[in-house]
Amino acid sequence: MSAPVTVGFVGTGIMGFHMARRLAESGHHVRAWNRTPDKAERLAPFGVHVGARAADIARDADVVICMLSAGPVCDDVLLGRGEVLASMRPASTLIVMSSIPVETARRQGEDAAARGVDYLDAPVSGGETGAQAGKLAIMAGGDVDVFERCRPLLEVMGRPIRVGPIGAGQLAKLVNQMMVASTIAAVAEALLFAERGGADPAQVREALLGGFADSTVLRQHGQRMIVGNFNPGGPAKYQVKDTSTALALSRSLGLELPVLGMVDGLFADMVSHGDGDLDHSAIIREFRRRNGLTVTDKGRSDGPST
Repeated sequence: MSAPVTVGFVGTGIMGFHMARRLAESGHHVRAWNRTPDKAERLAPFGVHVGARAADIARDADVVICMLSAGPVCDDVLLGRGEVLASMRPASTLIVMSSIPVETARRQGEDAAARGVDYLDAPVSGGETGAQAGKLAIMAGGDVDVFERCRPLLEVMGRPIRVGPIGAGQLAKLVNQMMVASTIAAVAEALLFAERGGADPAQVREALLGGFADSTVLRQHGQRMIVGNFNPGGPAKYQVKDTSTALALSRSLGLELPVLGMVDGLFADMVSHGDGDLDHSAIIREFRRRNGLTVTDKGRSDGPST
């Protein structure tokens, strides 16, 4: 797929917008649809055709990319009322880059195969920053031949790695989310510890860069926590969706994963307290609540709540 192809792009939210934009800017013929139309219409200046129905942008496309928020939404748009799969022609390819349950990806792959459509599950990590720069980590599951054919297209958006058959991409994404969620929680806990102990958390973060505690999470999300910038790159409600999915799958495998269970509970409480639309780095607000500290708009506190 090094030559330009026709791409139907379903889901142009925080990350999907940049992914579709990059595909259009690289010379591919992109059609886009989003449940909230104005989010897709922002792509028109980049030469993207905006469709009124999801089925319209899938019809006659070489590849359809799905970047919707969750498994049930994907099923509804792809297999249900959206009629995307039913509109795709045989020998085209459906790439689901949303984070969905492993079993959902496998079932979607079977439904696609029944219609003669190739399928990859290829969820991503890297947030809005990675999508904007075309540096997403892309974890793909599917046949080797299908993956290699789609590799040039995926490389416009990031760094694709095939990790196994259909469903393996979603499994790898759950692994990613387990590590991200636990690291964000650890960074939040540590920065609160530094602050309440009398150190400057910004300087503590600076001191740790380059050492064994250094990470992308410390660099990006640690800075977010310090300045109180919780505009969503990765909303917490999607983080808990993934940790809950991973927890359910781990239990079905007979595994006891206590760190995952604890982190899932933290994010679930965060969402229940009304912070689900904030960036997942806002988990530091949940630690403040649990310690009886005032939670301000910036997530900082000077003392106990009253």
